[in-house]
Formats: sequence, C-alpha cells, structure tokens
Amino acid sequence: MGRLHRISGARTWAAAVALTMALTVMGSARAEVAAADPIDAAMRACLARSDMSSTAGQLQCMETARFGWQAALDTAWQQLLAKVPLARRKPWEDAQARWQASRDAQAPLLDAVFATRQGAMYQMAEADMQLQPVRDRALALRSAVAGAATGAAAPVRPRPCTADAMCEHATFDLNRYYRRLQAKMPAHARPTLVRAQRAWTAYMDAASAVTDESGRVDIIGARVATLKRLSETIGSSG
Repeated sequence: MGRLHRISGARTWAAAVALTMALTVMGSARAEVAAADPIDAAMRACLARSDMSSTAGQLQCMETARFGWQAALDTAWQQLLAKVPLARRKPWEDAQARWQASRDAQAPLLDAVFATRQGAMYQMAEADMQLQPVRDRALALRSAVAGAATGAAAPVRPRPCTADAMCEHATFDLNRYYRRLQAKMPAHARPTLVRAQRAWTAYMDAASAVTDESGRVDIIGARVATLKRLSETIGSSG
C-alpha cells in the first residue's frame, strides 16, 4: 500500500473523523443509498473510539472497512454469477476483470500524487480514495444482483457517447480534469497517470456492455470526481 504504511503518530482524531465523513458522503448515488450499511456503521463507530483516535487507529478503521467492502464485493460477484444466464456471463466477467485491472493501476497513481504531500490529513484522504472504489463496486454489483433476482431485463446497451448529451458533458469534465492533473504531475510520475487512465477507459468500454446510459454516466462521474480530487490535492513536484 505504499506510503499508507508510513503512518505518523499524531493525534488527529477530531479532524480525521470530520475529513472521513466529508469524503464518504462524496460517493456516487449508489453509495448514498447504502449510507446505513453495517460496514459503514462499524467504520463510524471505530473512528469515534477514543482508543482509535491516533492517525494509525483512524487508518486502521478505514482499512478494516475496505476489507469489509471487498468481502461484500466478492459475495455479490458470486451471487451475480449464479443468477446471470450462462450466455450473458462473459460481458460481466470482462467488466469485472477490467475493473480489477483499473483498480490495480490506480494504486501507483495515488502513491505518486500523495507522495507530494505530508501530514495525517493526506494519509486519511489517500485511505479514503482506496476505500471508495471498492465500496462503489460492491454496491453496483449488489444492485445488479437485485435486478437479476427480480427478473429485470438486461440493460439496453448505451448509445454512442456523442449521441448522449449527459455523457458528452461528463466526458468533457473528465478530459478537463485529466489534463489539469497531468500538467501538475511530476514528469517522472506522469506515466502512472497514463496507465491508470488507459486501464479505466478499458473498464468503461467493458462496462458499457452491462450497463445503461445512466450507469455509464455514473461511472464517468465517479472518475471525474477522482481526477478532480487528485488535481486539487497534488503538491509541488519539488
């Protein structure tokens, strides 16, 4: 996990809790629906404990939540495979594999950005950006399982983005924040951004086979939020 293991011992409980709660509510619409999920409730309770008030303790609470969401993701994925007809399974498998590859490519990018910053608040922010994609994917898969359980029809494949005004607008923002982050990245770290974005684009293309236009905009919107946060976080390249 890179810099996440180099944890300072500063006592930052109040500020860390405030930051974590602010970051958590910045998730997608699906994330808001699950605001009362036991994993989130357990994380909030952990963050509020006096014996977990150090930076190390706060990060441990968030890491435990990330592991919890990963387990929820794995469970939802197995449930989905059991419900999706065999003839429709491959697009889902492709999308899931591309999501995992995108998540793996994101880790070096986060490390590169947060290497330009120091302090407990930034450690918390990096931990949140590791947690949220897992949470969002778990919720998306849960939603797909629920749809399959009710016999909902397969989503209509989205029109080309150029024919969808919402998609075009989201893509404009995506490109804007990508260029902004690229300009701020240290030269030696820019390849990590390129690789991460290529992996995300491959995931977006694969996900288009198993989502509708609204779902596509949700995925792009989440990426816009990620690039925006990173572009606002990155410090001087020195």
